Amino acid sequence: MQPDDELCLCFHVTLRKLANYIRIEKPQRVAQLSDCYGAGTGCGWCRPFLRQVWEEVNASGPNEDRLPVAEDYAKRRARYVLDGKGTPPPEAAPIDDHESE
Repeated sequence: MQPDDELCLCFHVTLRKLANYIRIEKPQRVAQLSDCYGAGTGCGWCRPFLRQVWEEVNASGPNEDRLPVAEDYAKRRARYVLDGKGTPPPEAAPIDDHESE
């Protein structure tokens, strides 16, 4: 995943925005990342990845190589939503049924 790729697809929050938010605001808990443009408050798919980024930024900086590439990430999120595990808000990145294949 590249810095300008969206980590929270529901609210279009990029990895760069999250990393900067963590560095500047210094949230004490992962749940406080929701204050960064609502990250993690939509379908729920990105929550484990938010935790990973929070831990990495607090340690030494985000490791983009440990995150899935954006295309694979979107496909996995589509499968998550189509399996009924989360409901994105109306303004979320659209889910194409073919994305999850």
